[in-house]
Amino acid sequence: MDSHQHSHSLAPADADRRALAGALVLILAFMAGEVVFAIIASSLALLADAGHMLTDAAALGLALFAASMAARPARGRWTFGYKRVEVLAAQINGLTLLVIGIWIVYGAVRRLIDPPEVEGTIVLVVALVGIAVNLAATSMLARASRSSINVRGAFVHVLNDLAAFVGTAVAGALILVTGWNRFDPVASLVVAALIAWSSAGLLRESTRIFLEGSPGDVDPDEVGRAIVATDDVVETHDLHVWTVTSGFPALSAHVLVQPGADCHAIRRRLERMLTDRFGLDHTTLQVDHAQGTSTVVEFMRRSPLPRG
Repeated sequence: MDSHQHSHSLAPADADRRALAGALVLILAFMAGEVVFAIIASSLALLADAGHMLTDAAALGLALFAASMAARPARGRWTFGYKRVEVLAAQINGLTLLVIGIWIVYGAVRRLIDPPEVEGTIVLVVALVGIAVNLAATSMLARASRSSINVRGAFVHVLNDLAAFVGTAVAGALILVTGWNRFDPVASLVVAALIAWSSAGLLRESTRIFLEGSPGDVDPDEVGRAIVATDDVVETHDLHVWTVTSGFPALSAHVLVQPGADCHAIRRRLERMLTDRFGLDHTTLQVDHAQGTSTVVEFMRRSPLPRG
């Protein structure tokens, strides 16, 4: 007896796409101006920020494409639709962050050894404008639902850039005050550290989804114990809990119940329990009557051995 529930709720696709498109326009417009001023000021911090903003633009474009693909209905061989395109986009964004972070570290080390002259005034002014632009972009993305790892990946890109511009503004101000040009590559190293931290988080979460690990807030052992604790349930096995895409957990299991018990009623009771207690509203339960001696399974109701 199978039950498929499909009442899961995903982020509103239209709202996500509008937010991603608006942030993309802002980032592209500012990035073009920043490259020009980075060259004029001979600032690696500004150039690093521009490079990071290029990855932001690519991340937003990829996220926009993924959100459009994820909105397509399931059909043919694609029984879950294209929802995991969003997870793939998040993983690509994580890898991109990692690569750009390594590039920034390489350039910063070189400039720490042999620092060029840096125009602190230009660095400071451009960084302040960058803070304003990134505040507007993060505000747009913050209004969209971040239950999607795809939107969250784009949001992390832009949020990191906001933090990077704050660091760059501080570096520009310190250069103006002290004349020490090494503040510029030091700020770049801070940017690289933030990028590495964000990259690790995105890669860890997207990899867990691709490897079909259970959602981070769901313990499969606890789920199994909750199932066998239900009245008339004897045991459960072939229990699988995984994530189709962010915000879309799923469960399948084979459940054996007492002979003569109402399989349909128990199935409905289990579905309600799994939804209310664990947030698992996409479930596939095969419920059968227990017969004869059962084999060793993962979860079994303990009962005393018969006498005689």
